[in-house]
Amino acid sequence: MAPAAVLGRNFLGFRRHELLKEHRVSRTEKFTPYDSSRDLPWKTSPLKTLNLTFSMGDDVIRRNRIHVVLPDISTLSWEPEVLDAWDDEYGGVVINPWSLPSSANAFASALKTSLFDWKLKGKRGIWLKILEEQADLVPIAIQEGFKYHHAETGFLMLTYWIPDEPCLLPAGPSHQIGVGGFAINDKREVLVVKEKCSCSSSDVWKLPTGYINKSEDLFSGAVREVKEETGVDTAFLEMVAFRHVHLVAFEKSDLLFVCMLKPLSSDIAIDDKEIQAAKWMAYDEFIGQPYYQEDHMLKKAMELCMEAYEDRYCGFIAHQLPSKLDGKLSYLYYYGGPCKI
Repeated sequence: MAPAAVLGRNFLGFRRHELLKEHRVSRTEKFTPYDSSRDLPWKTSPLKTLNLTFSMGDDVIRRNRIHVVLPDISTLSWEPEVLDAWDDEYGGVVINPWSLPSSANAFASALKTSLFDWKLKGKRGIWLKILEEQADLVPIAIQEGFKYHHAETGFLMLTYWIPDEPCLLPAGPSHQIGVGGFAINDKREVLVVKEKCSCSSSDVWKLPTGYINKSEDLFSGAVREVKEETGVDTAFLEMVAFRHVHLVAFEKSDLLFVCMLKPLSSDIAIDDKEIQAAKWMAYDEFIGQPYYQEDHMLKKAMELCMEAYEDRYCGFIAHQLPSKLDGKLSYLYYYGGPCKI
């Protein structure tokens, strides 16, 4: 009964439910396999009905139920797949963050396989964006040699440089961009605020300032900040000057663009979450504050604003032009003349 013993094991596609012995000369049985893919780590091909004959002289094995599964060996995938990605313009690869394996083990295997494949293909820089809900994949990528590049709300960007040479990938964001609005009325009064903070300038009357939002134009940011902090509506006239300093907040560089604005209203309604007070202040009183007398850079910027107001200085105007960089209309700031000097 050796054949019966073999069929009685749960071996690949064979599963015994019951084997009976009947004394006959021979017998041919027709078997209809079932889909047992739940028992196998691979996908099986469509199952087929098989005719199997078992004969042992006078003994024949009669099956009550024997199921046979035949996997399609040609379609089996034993190696982890390469991560879904696309090529960038510089010989590198950008990994699709929305198709990353959810399993840490599957991600680790696929990442190793992908890096090996990309090295063979001569790829250079690899960009890996990991979404907030995929945060458990970050240590795996770091262990494989990926480096932190930058982070924003909802994701972390990592990079990997393949060539055995200095990395040519651009560094992460290094600058903060702020705007200030110089709004002056026909009485030569400047719209100023006192910020609600514990900083050294908390008691100084200053221009409304703030950081621009993502995808926001400089002049739009200046108009918005003045509106948010003071409630006054304005229109952009020109960019008078910009300041560039380094190693300030979070060791980043800082750009501040000072914009000349035309007041369209005069009533003040402050944002008391950020601002202590706001008012229209005579220019001479404003520039005469010790803070501005001691800060030569800010003092010069305010003087240029006043010269622009008096038509003795010409700043940059925002000109909307098409760009091949993104195929859209963007703003180029330049002197559009003639200047009334």
